[in-house]
Amino acid sequence: MSKTKQIQIGKIPEEWEVANLEKVVEIYDSKRVPLSEMERNNRKGIYPYCGANGIIDYIDDYIFDGEFVLLAEDGGDYNKFGNSAYIMNGKFWVNNHAHILKSLMDKTINQFLFYCLNFVDLNSYIFGSTRKKLNQEQMRKIKLALPPFPEQKAIAEILLTADESIQKSNEIIAKTKLLKKGLMQELLTKGIGHNKFKDTEIGRFPEDWGVKTTTDLFCIETGTTPSTKQKDYWIDGVINWITPADMSKLDNDIGLKNSKRKITEKALKETNLTLMPENSIIISTRAPVGYVGLVKEETTFNQGCKGLIPKNFDEICSEFYCYYLLSKKQLLQNLSSGSTFKELSKNILEKLQIPFFSLPEQQKIAEILSTVDKKLELERKRKEKIERIKKGLMNDLLTGRKRIKKFQTKDGLCKI
Repeated sequence: MSKTKQIQIGKIPEEWEVANLEKVVEIYDSKRVPLSEMERNNRKGIYPYCGANGIIDYIDDYIFDGEFVLLAEDGGDYNKFGNSAYIMNGKFWVNNHAHILKSLMDKTINQFLFYCLNFVDLNSYIFGSTRKKLNQEQMRKIKLALPPFPEQKAIAEILLTADESIQKSNEIIAKTKLLKKGLMQELLTKGIGHNKFKDTEIGRFPEDWGVKTTTDLFCIETGTTPSTKQKDYWIDGVINWITPADMSKLDNDIGLKNSKRKITEKALKETNLTLMPENSIIISTRAPVGYVGLVKEETTFNQGCKGLIPKNFDEICSEFYCYYLLSKKQLLQNLSSGSTFKELSKNILEKLQIPFFSLPEQQKIAEILSTVDKKLELERKRKEKIERIKKGLMNDLLTGRKRIKKFQTKDGLCKI
């Protein structure tokens, strides 16, 4: 980059225009019409009803027809890369929680505007602490860096290509999740290669499967929190200390990862913490109930979880029982009680009935489901990599740090 000038987003090429948002768009906020949930329930249809962060319902009529950029007026993520803007195409309705913008044809294009608004940190234009609000007066003042029109189009097409790759990954992840759900429903109730079935207290299972309680197969342990006032229990801790918040990040997987906070050896020795061995199970039993994880290395946990240690590893495949308990998330929640928040008690968990059958079949079922989980993990990592690349491109292209020498069109190539 040769000569530059400094603006809010950083240094940009000197020849780029800097303009307030109101100078490059038409604003259609006056056409917005909010509808209550009751009104929408009486007007179900095929047209998207949009809010601050996307489509929230479908109704029987529309206000807008065409391509527009919608920018969250409140409740948006206004940080850099926060995705507070999105594009709507076709016929749709908008409530009063999103600004409706259309680029002026001689100034910019919707796709470039969309990327600019999601790139810029908008917090300096925001009012409110509890619920952030971007009112129209402030929105009009948002400053944008505008390269020459052909370069805008080229930048938008490059970033759109990245978004299309991310969308393909999302579709693969969604299809794989459906596959896993179907396999779990089939394998966890019908097993592998069975022809004869029987009705049991907990459902219809293969004839040679039995039913036991969790305490028949596992020792159930409770967790605790070492004193947070005792600094040497926490500073430089290396032992995982799992909480429901850690488990909520599993996203229907079972492989426990590193905890956000860790404890020290001193905390382990001086408190009532249980050190869970490898291949034991941890269940979140409070706020929220029903996340299930497989311990991959020795781990402790807090009072929001329960630990299941197999009594006989020669009879039990912990991975299988992780998948089984995960499939019973709704049941575990239904068995929970409490007024402030629901909790699954140790007593109830101990009485929970679960299937029991040969170790080789448990292992085979677990192997099939873990293969699907590995595919999901690979696709998630691929998506994360594309998202990192896209952020890098946005940092370079939307500031002019890297320029496009040959402008891309749908029929041509682009060089950066």
